[in-house]
Amino acid sequence: MVHRIAVLALEGVLTMDLGVPARVFNAARGPDGAPLYSVRTCSLGGRPVPTGEGFRIVVDDDESLLERADTVVIATQEPEERLLATGELPDDVAAAFARIGPRTRVVSLCTSAFLLAAAGLLDGLRATTHWALCDPFARLFPRVALDPDVLFVDNGRILTAAGGAAGIDVCLHLIRRDHGAAVAGAAARRCVVAPWREGGQAQFIEHPVPEDTNRSTSATRQWALDRLDQPLTLDDLARHAHMSVRTFTRRFRNEVGTSPQQWLLQCRLNQARRLLESTELTVTRVAAVSGFGDAVALRKHFSTHLGLSPLAYRRAHNAPSPTDTVRSAS
Repeated sequence: MVHRIAVLALEGVLTMDLGVPARVFNAARGPDGAPLYSVRTCSLGGRPVPTGEGFRIVVDDDESLLERADTVVIATQEPEERLLATGELPDDVAAAFARIGPRTRVVSLCTSAFLLAAAGLLDGLRATTHWALCDPFARLFPRVALDPDVLFVDNGRILTAAGGAAGIDVCLHLIRRDHGAAVAGAAARRCVVAPWREGGQAQFIEHPVPEDTNRSTSATRQWALDRLDQPLTLDDLARHAHMSVRTFTRRFRNEVGTSPQQWLLQCRLNQARRLLESTELTVTRVAAVSGFGDAVALRKHFSTHLGLSPLAYRRAHNAPSPTDTVRSAS
């Protein structure tokens, strides 16, 4: 069954962000080439929407579309001054949100996290928004666990994404969650974007340029990616970059937005997920190839970061069952 996505365009919508869901989800195809998603855009009352770029857009649907959607995406818009000042949800937006079913997946892009928070949908949850608006967000919505460093946050039913291209990241993430890494990777190739970006939005926050900018950690990151099956340490990475551990860690965080250890763990988790989805390697072999050492460590990290075991993850993504025959991971 085709998954129905409704994109809500509100006054002041940013058109680049508005077009992201349709562009990315429409690139996701099944084995027979059939589309896996249907994306439609609506507005309040079905009226033309003034954009943040000085023109209006015309849509085919009103907010009743939200009632029939499996996923609702709230497109980025310029937040109303009243919302930024008081944290109160406009009445017409509140009425539209009331049409969203209790099991419908809801995604905010960038500043739309303010709307979800004002509606109480983010209370007690971790969330993100554009780094430049994190201070007013945290002040207005203290019950939300704001994370200013990530590109998106997935709480299951509710997801929030940071600004701009993070909308692409969260859409690809949902395709990966719904249909696996192979389908998401193919969609990314059709859109000519990276299937997964390293780091978080901390790398885009304005800060002074670090010293010795001609010395980057990028070569060492590639070196590490080629050796994920090996027990790499922080000392190993710093030695390869010809830096002290302190300098390497500082420069790595400036470039990538996270620590070397967290980046390496995420890369290994991504590798393990891809192998579980697309190969028949046993969990023990997946653990070894991904650098976790043994199946116990792999299960521990999967439970901590994904909330399920490697075998449950494989079953959830309809991946091949493991066999006694070990196939190449390449």
